[in-house]
Amino acid sequence: MQLDFAAREVTIKLVYYGPALSGKTTNLVSLHGLAGSDARGRLMTLETQDDRTLFFDLLPLTFRAKDGDVSLRIKLFTVPGQPMHAATRRLVLQGADGVALIADSQISETQRNAEAFFDLRQNLRENGLDLARMPLVIQFNKRDLPDIRSDEELARLAARGKEPVYKAVATRGVGTVETLMGLLHLTWETLDQTHQLSKRLSISGEELLNSAARQLGVTSSVNDLLARRMGGSLEKSSRIVP
Repeated sequence: MQLDFAAREVTIKLVYYGPALSGKTTNLVSLHGLAGSDARGRLMTLETQDDRTLFFDLLPLTFRAKDGDVSLRIKLFTVPGQPMHAATRRLVLQGADGVALIADSQISETQRNAEAFFDLRQNLRENGLDLARMPLVIQFNKRDLPDIRSDEELARLAARGKEPVYKAVATRGVGTVETLMGLLHLTWETLDQTHQLSKRLSISGEELLNSAARQLGVTSSVNDLLARRMGGSLEKSSRIVP
């Protein structure tokens, strides 16, 4: 996180992590399309033969408090999922405030999901970050495909840990906003406990989430969005392996 109390500006970095072709870039494309033109920056995408993301995508969303005196900038990054790009994933994770692990719901991808989780833990450790203290949500994407892990299996998986678990079809924009709102909520709560942001900037997490939802054109209440998780909790969590 970057803080400028004199200018009353906060920049939060969120990273979308996961195996190759799990839908990380598709999530950002969906969110970018929903964001108002005055609240979104340029979405940078590099496509390769191996994956849709070679380095990272950057999506800054800028929000302001009701009185207009606090600027909140949210930077969303993705990482390349292929094993050959481990160094790039480690670099992108530097300074991350929260992580969304985008898992592929297909049964055939179960092992690669687990490998991505352990890769995340290792790369955070090498950056001096602790996964146990990192705000984390899990999204099971591609729920529209055949031969996927059942809702019952995902429910059992979610019951084993406390991190919020979301279902998604990112190509249709289903579940992408809920995943972001869940991650943003956890991240703000964690940063607020450490830096007393609400007190020092006179803005609450509820105001932040409501502002984000408006910029994304969401008509549902924030509480409704947060409640759409499949198990898990929006408090400090123990880890599960997807």
